[in-house]
Amino acid sequence: MIEPEQYEPGPANVARVLKDGEDKWTLILVRDLRHSPEKVWKALTDPSHLREWAPFITDASLGAVGTVNITWVGNPKPIETKVTRVEALKALEYGDMKWELEPSGSGTRLTLWSRIDRRFISMGAAGWHISFDVLDRFLSGTPIGRIAGGDATKFAGWQRLNAEYAEQFGVKAPNWPPNAPKS
Repeated sequence: MIEPEQYEPGPANVARVLKDGEDKWTLILVRDLRHSPEKVWKALTDPSHLREWAPFITDASLGAVGTVNITWVGNPKPIETKVTRVEALKALEYGDMKWELEPSGSGTRLTLWSRIDRRFISMGAAGWHISFDVLDRFLSGTPIGRIAGGDATKFAGWQRLNAEYAEQFGVKAPNWPPNAPKS
């Protein structure tokens, strides 16, 4: 296992936001993974796999329509969430998130749409960027362990990503945590 301290995220990927509301915007992130759709699907739906990379845990599989409890890192209160769309190896929707998987060469193009409070859109992009890196390493067999919530913000790379995504989206990057060095 690689130590998280040795991890440094790459530059911000091209991401988009849909400014579809006053309070919440939709963040769209795309990542090309070198793993099969079957492997990526399991990582998106199986609670034991989600625990390794996602910024939340679930009390049940996300691979079936129904209700699950999602507990986000840093927030101990579970949130009852409806899984509303499940198309194995292709699409998954629950709560404020939608995932699409497309075969791409020998891997998978993974797209996430996530509704996030507009004030924190760059922070969400930085967090998901790191989660996708952790996912890729987990699927490659070189896990570094989940890096999410307050733990993610401690990485200098997170501060940089927050600023880079804010610039892409044309917003001011929130200085988070409040005592963080300005990038």
